[in-house]
Amino acid sequence: MNILTFDIEDWYHLLDIDCAVTEADWCHFKPRIHANVERLLELTVRHGHTATFFCLGWVAEQYPEIIRTIDELGFEVASHSHMHQLVYQQTPLQFREDLKRSIHTLEDITGKKIKTYRAPGFSFVKGNAWAVEILLEHGIERDSSIFPAERGHGGYEDFGSAQPSLLNCPAGKMKEFPISLGQVLGKNIVFSGGGYFRLMPFWMIRRLTSRSDYVMTYFHPRDFDADQPVLDLPLHRRFKSYVGLSGAYKKLDQWLSQQKFIDIETADKLVNWDMVPMVEMQSY
Repeated sequence: MNILTFDIEDWYHLLDIDCAVTEADWCHFKPRIHANVERLLELTVRHGHTATFFCLGWVAEQYPEIIRTIDELGFEVASHSHMHQLVYQQTPLQFREDLKRSIHTLEDITGKKIKTYRAPGFSFVKGNAWAVEILLEHGIERDSSIFPAERGHGGYEDFGSAQPSLLNCPAGKMKEFPISLGQVLGKNIVFSGGGYFRLMPFWMIRRLTSRSDYVMTYFHPRDFDADQPVLDLPLHRRFKSYVGLSGAYKKLDQWLSQQKFIDIETADKLVNWDMVPMVEMQSY
């Protein structure tokens, strides 16, 4: 099962960067999202795949035509929050209001219920049961916010198997589609999105895909934009943000031509939820 997802945000929506934290900061940057999203839509349509598009509510407010086009092409529109803030840096009240705003904005554009969510930066960590409960309160049925490995922000190293799972909390159970892992020399590695995908040679991506029965991708429009402006970042963040941009689109084109990909809504119907691991979510 190979799942194709895109996080619809612009090139400056980076996390933990002082110059691009708030809406006031974002307004100083020239948008590049229209052309970058169009390239991803064209590629996905040309290869005949379905995909889930995790859309920022803020992007939807600014450019509703982008969300409308995604929906009209038959792709699943999902929430990626409204203001692109890390969950573990928010209070439950802040998270609830941000989620409500994103859902209402996206539903007003598409006329369809939003049922799938992904946190910015995969920032569901141990102790975030309250966030899962808030998702359930607002009709979210599927989540893809768990990054079951070490990460600069977010990360849930001891989550367990990187496979579809049920998150159990007092409010109920959430269907979870975590980021997938591959194995190289006995070590778990991420290969299916972001800087990991851009950095890794294609032959390794293809090999890891062939060995996996579950692959969850996560791409951003900026991952394929070699001409985007370069922000003033610390050296390690600059490497993570801009490595491999020039060859990433060709690599994705090649990958999509060789594999079959589906969206999360379709994947949900293929999973036997009675047989998946149950993960107890803690509130502390």
